[in-house]
Amino acid sequence: MGKLFVVATPIGNLKDITLRALEVLKEVEVIACEDTRTTRKLLNHYGITGKKLVPYHDHNEEEASERLLKLLKECKDVALVSDAGTPCISDPGYRLVRKAWENGIQVVPIPGAFAGVVALSSSGLPPDRFLFVGFLPNKDKQRREEIQFYNGLGITYILYESPKRVLKTLKVLEETAPNSQVVVAKELTKLHEKFFRGKPAQVRKMLEEDSSQLKGEFVILVYPVVEKEVSQEEIEKTVKKLSEEGLKTSQIAKAVSKQFNIPKSQAYKTVLELLKE
Repeated sequence: MGKLFVVATPIGNLKDITLRALEVLKEVEVIACEDTRTTRKLLNHYGITGKKLVPYHDHNEEEASERLLKLLKECKDVALVSDAGTPCISDPGYRLVRKAWENGIQVVPIPGAFAGVVALSSSGLPPDRFLFVGFLPNKDKQRREEIQFYNGLGITYILYESPKRVLKTLKVLEETAPNSQVVVAKELTKLHEKFFRGKPAQVRKMLEEDSSQLKGEFVILVYPVVEKEVSQEEIEKTVKKLSEEGLKTSQIAKAVSKQFNIPKSQAYKTVLELLKE
């Protein structure tokens, strides 16, 4: 049996490839690739020639998987690559990897770039727990429902988006969680790499004001801030407790404003009314 190497490739800058990845691409006989033109550009850049390139993409996965499986069974090593980044992560490759495992073929990961994590590491958003979502559904209703679900998790989540839909997605974020922290990363590692940071409405405005920015590939990172409804009973308990501790009205109002995320003027007025009662 041959080995199936799952090889991560650069997401933009061709220098972002590992020595091990180059070594594998030089040694294997067959390379399964999403687009032969893109892969050939990478191979030519590093002077790698004489490889059998087999197209492997969303439209021919089943047929191509069987063809590649046959080559693996004939003791030929195969490298699986996508156009950019790590195969199988919002890219083709899953079926081939699964078939390899099912047929007792060794699968060897060759790690490298992953746009979602590259963006997260540079975003300044909380990275301790995060969710990689990838591409959202095309239909507006489904996209909104999924975003609302992810907003409720309270952790940073990562989306991939096309230039045609990035503004729509930011608009949904603006409507469902307007105070969230958002970072949009554009053309990572490429010449026109750029980051946009702020609340959803602010980021959307930045992109709308310069239509030339609506090109390339986008990663959207969201740290959701969802306003919770505060019950009057909770506020009353807090005011009573702080009053019994001897705090002044202004001190109580300041604490209430901070704890329940309400304007100071509103908090002061509420505290005054409750203390009179």
